[in-house]
Amino acid sequence: MVDPQSPGQPLSAGLIAEIEHTTSRHLGQPWTCRRLTDLADRSSHPAALLHGDRLSIFAKVLNPPDAAAQARAELSGLTEIRRLAGVSTPQPVGTGQLHSADLVVLLLEALVERPPAERDRDDWRSIGHVLADLHTVIGGAYGWPHNAYFGPLHLDNRPVSSPTWADFYAERRLLPWLRSATDARQLPPELAHGVEQVVARLPTLVGPDPPPSLVHGDAQHHNFVSTADGAVVIDAAPYYGHPEIDLALVDYFVPVPPALFSAYRERHPIDPGFADRRELWRLFAYLGLLTAGGDSTWGRSFLDRLASAVKRYG
Repeated sequence: MVDPQSPGQPLSAGLIAEIEHTTSRHLGQPWTCRRLTDLADRSSHPAALLHGDRLSIFAKVLNPPDAAAQARAELSGLTEIRRLAGVSTPQPVGTGQLHSADLVVLLLEALVERPPAERDRDDWRSIGHVLADLHTVIGGAYGWPHNAYFGPLHLDNRPVSSPTWADFYAERRLLPWLRSATDARQLPPELAHGVEQVVARLPTLVGPDPPPSLVHGDAQHHNFVSTADGAVVIDAAPYYGHPEIDLALVDYFVPVPPALFSAYRERHPIDPGFADRRELWRLFAYLGLLTAGGDSTWGRSFLDRLASAVKRYG
């Protein structure tokens, strides 16, 4: 058993024991966690890799009040994109959910990965190909039958009355998270007004409406695991939307090599106007980051980026 009192330990001894029991049932033979790797720096939730013989487990702790809904949304999203696009996703351990007191733990078979800092050109190209494969799947309307989560934040995926992307982006992404960031007191009034002005101008800013494409939904590059067999999708929040959303989010924390975009273009075109719209698609993410983390120095750092984008498009 791993020492639950070790520094940085994200899981209690009792929770680790429950994971061991669930994994043993999954394998049909006893399984013990020998070592634990904290993944706090790569997840918006407490998360860890539990290393054991024959198999390692990825565990992500989801907190109330909607922990069960988050787990269902993530598991169903991974299942659907695997079915629709044929991309690789991790396999659940048992049902993929462990309920413990008021917590829900998402359990997936861990992957043997090449960490992001060690990715080579082929790894980045594989991410580009997987994104393109997702975007070749076309739906009937913008939206999704189920709601999802962007980190800890709820994503409303219900289709809107209008068939346009501008209206979906306004009603389901920008306006809800403008309200949440304002309610969290993370936006100066003048900046909130600036976002409203951008929303009013969306029909002139969004460019041509693409067919509703299957998108990852939270496609920052850490949400792809690089393996010997290619990129594997994790932490997806899928819906039918604008493919440029994923292209804008893949590098909104840190730059990625051009090889990713070159590989994407081999399978799916990128509209020439995307470069001018990249920050427009990041607006909702900035609002979400301010809602969830605006009390931290890191979260507040996105105020300047939001203000710059509002000035550009407002």
